Formats: sequence, C-alpha cells, structure tokens
Amino acid sequence: MRKLRAAVCCTLGVAVMTVAQSASAANWIKLQGVSPALAPLVSVSGYFEPAYTYLPGTAAANGQVPHLNQIAPNFTSSNSFNVDRARLMIRGNINKDISYFLAAEFGNNAFTHIGGAYTPALMDGHVTFSHYIPGVRVEAGIIRAPGPEQAMQGYMAYNFTSFANVTTQMMLQPFYNPNPGVMYGNNGTAAAPVYAVPGSSGEGNNAFRYTGLEAMDWFRNGPWQFTYAAMVGNFGPLTATNYSNSPLVAARLQESYIFGGHGPFQSNLTGFIWYQHATPDIMGQGYSMTRDGLGVTYMQGYMHQWGRWAKFEYMRGSGMISTPAVFSSFPGAPATGVLTDAQVYPGSQNTAHGYYVSGGLFVTRRVEVDLRYDYYNRLPNIAAQNRTFSTWAVGLQYHFTPLTRVILDYYVRSVGVPHPGAIKPSPTLAESIANSADNELALQAVIAF
Repeated sequence: MRKLRAAVCCTLGVAVMTVAQSASAANWIKLQGVSPALAPLVSVSGYFEPAYTYLPGTAAANGQVPHLNQIAPNFTSSNSFNVDRARLMIRGNINKDISYFLAAEFGNNAFTHIGGAYTPALMDGHVTFSHYIPGVRVEAGIIRAPGPEQAMQGYMAYNFTSFANVTTQMMLQPFYNPNPGVMYGNNGTAAAPVYAVPGSSGEGNNAFRYTGLEAMDWFRNGPWQFTYAAMVGNFGPLTATNYSNSPLVAARLQESYIFGGHGPFQSNLTGFIWYQHATPDIMGQGYSMTRDGLGVTYMQGYMHQWGRWAKFEYMRGSGMISTPAVFSSFPGAPATGVLTDAQVYPGSQNTAHGYYVSGGLFVTRRVEVDLRYDYYNRLPNIAAQNRTFSTWAVGLQYHFTPLTRVILDYYVRSVGVPHPGAIKPSPTLAESIANSADNELALQAVIAF
C-alpha cells in the first residue's frame, strides 16, 4: 500500500513558481488556493532543500544525548546532511472558475516520518470554485488550515531553516493512533491525565494541512485588501484514513495595506488574527484543544538594496499539549517505551503560549541578513512539567533568483526549568538536559525548478 501511495505521489504537485511570477497579491490564502487567471490546465514545478546541520551533541547527566541536541526526524546524529523538503507540484485551471492545487512531499521530515518509516505522501490536494457564490470561494480537499503566519507562508518566504519554537512545538501537532491497544494507559490523575505514546503509534504531523472545506475570499479597495478564510475539516493524520479524531474549525482574518509589487514579493503591511479548535480523541475520550493568535507583518523592496521585512506574532494554546520524546533510550526505564516516547497532556486546564519577532534587510540586491528571537512557555500550569524555550537566530542569505537561494543560520538556544523543586525525586536530570542545549549551525539551499 505504501509503494502504491508513493507511486501516486510521484505524479502530483503545485506550480508555485507560476504563482510567484504572476499573482497579484502577497496573500498566502490566495496564492495557494487559486491559480493565476491565465494559468494553463497543467503546470509543473517543484523545489528541494538540501541541508547540513551541526550541533556539538552534548550529553545530559545520564550519558545520553537528548533529542534537542540531535537532528530530526531520525534523532541518530548531531551533525548530518539531509534533504529537509523535496516537493513535486502541479496546478492549473480547469476553467475560468475552477482551479486545482496538488503537492507531494518526498523530503525526510516529520511529515514523511510515519511510525519510524520514511513514507512520501500527498501534502496538498484541493480544488477551488470561484465566482459561483458572490463574495465566497469554496475550497475542498487537503488544505492548509487558516492559522499562524509561519503555517500559511510558501517556501519563498522561509527566512530561516527552522520555524520558531512556539510554531514548531505548539502548531505542528503530532498525531498518534488512538487505539487503546497501542497507547500506554493514563499515568496521571482523572483531573490531570497524561499519556505516554510509543513511537510505533506515531502518525507524523500534517504540516498544518487537514482534509475539509474552506470558504475564503479577498476584497481590494484602493491600497487596502481584506481577506477572510473559514474552514471545517477532519482533525486527524493525512496518512491514516481508517480513523477520524474530531472536527476541526479554523478561521483567519487579515487586513493589508499594499504599497506595490507583485506576488509573494509584494510590498505591504498586514495585520491578522486567527483561531483553531478541535476535540481530539485519546483512549476513547474526547478532549478540547484550542489555539489562537495575532500578529503583524511588513515587507518592502524584496531583492532590492535596503529592502526589508519584519514579523511579530503571539499565540497561545489550551487543552491538549504534547511534549516530544527527550531521549531515544532511557536506561532503567520501568517499562519499555514509557519514558522514551512522547507525552500527551490532554486536560482542558493545560496551557502554553509564546511569540516570535524577526526581521531582515537586503544589504545588496542579493545578500540578506536576518534576525529572530522566539520564546515558548510550555505547560506553566504543571510545575514539574513546565519548560521554557528561547532562541536567538541570526541568518545570512544569498539570493540567486527570487526563488533559489543559499541560507546560513546560527541558533543560540536555551531551555529553562522554572520550578525544579516540583520535580520528584530530583530535578538533576531535568536541569542537566536543559543546561545541555546546544547552539546550532545550519547551511541550507532552496533550489526551485
């Protein structure tokens, strides 16, 4: 079945280059939902991102190197070469009112890492119907759910090789097979349940995509553009169609002031707000899960000397909060897998929040320097499990074309344990894991075709 799925994926994708060259607004809801008016029936493109990542590989007090000092998704090395993303894409117009958008992912990442095995899969696959209902365009299929800015943007807007902590940990939600036979039982309390999930039950993440229906449109009035998107979908893994977690509802509103330019390289100032809610099922019980946020973005003069951009976004979560595995193995674990795999905290009282602020400047037409600070506070309501993650990131990019470039990033990372006294019997290991957090050097190319 996986071979058949991989073969089918080889025939699918999204021609983002066509959009980048001919779209009329830096509006990711529009760019990824509707083909340009003059696009042909079939247009093929793609891109891939080879990357080299180096971390010192510092071990914690137990002699094990924690996952935060190893390279995802395999967590077997602290310095290695990987193809992070490799996407084949097709899009086009069936007629003037119907367009389609398909993409398959072949990179080695959390989307294609299912149950410990590499599994290329269909990432995008939807049809958009325009002009049938005034003020509403309807999108059906596998869709990027309306949400945070880093989840909405296309690959030409990736300013760093990694997302901010808060986006990665809180919004790239991992999925697990909810069958009680493959998930360890409740080792918390009825008021504060927690589940330990074995790696064999992992279904990867959806890369912010879900199967469903979306209503969206945009309206231009002089330099102002208002955009809305509202979606109802299935909150479940794209790679497992034999079960459904719960309905997902998601919405985003944004207002832009457009200075000029075209496509994703348009000059504009945009403010936005978004909301997502689902009720995932774990061990036969549904739990509330809510995410929301707001922010502002600015871009002016892409690939022009002194061109600049800036972003700020704050987001928060409540209900189900996941914490990733700390180690690949844990000597002396009381039960195989319990302490080595992901922990899921599904109670409605759980919270998390964070933000990032970033910016960039083109010192020449081709050379861009970038800076970001991001912060994530996970489970502040559970003292023993509360952790904070903060990262300073500095980047240097050389642009060969608007879509093809080389990126060099350096990350200064720190992890905090706000309440060590609440960790029983001793906080020693938790503090040593936090103190071991390595800085990271990443070299990556984005090559479009």
